[in-house]
Amino acid sequence: MNKTYEKLSITEGLALELINEAVKKARRIGKAFIIAIVDESGVLKAFLRMDNAPLISVQVAINKAYTAAGFGIPTHQWYEMLKSDPALQLGAPCEIDKLIIFGGGFPIVVNGKVIGGIGVSGGTAEEDMQVAQAALEILNNK
Repeated sequence: MNKTYEKLSITEGLALELINEAVKKARRIGKAFIIAIVDESGVLKAFLRMDNAPLISVQVAINKAYTAAGFGIPTHQWYEMLKSDPALQLGAPCEIDKLIIFGGGFPIVVNGKVIGGIGVSGGTAEEDMQVAQAALEILNNK
């Protein structure tokens, strides 16, 4: 019986690249966002609060990244899952710590493995998603 296993994790270099790409998209949108990157365990790896980004969005962005990394799915998919499952609808928000069910959080996946999560907050859910997705585009170019 194995007593250990290996986990892949995001590097600081990739985390910083994702932040930089997110900022580029945020500037094109013309709003200030919070961008959080967590590792595969949901621990904060990189973070940026752009100038004038709303304070309340700090914890939201971190929790979006945590939710996405923890479940390996984008945060906006939770709404549909909850909508069609009354038991999950009642239990998940109360029992799953830091669960976010609206857009802006995505798992960071490399070679089919979740190595972290990105969470963006500060705009509409759609804008948050656009910023996060723009950052993740760099994974397609590597």
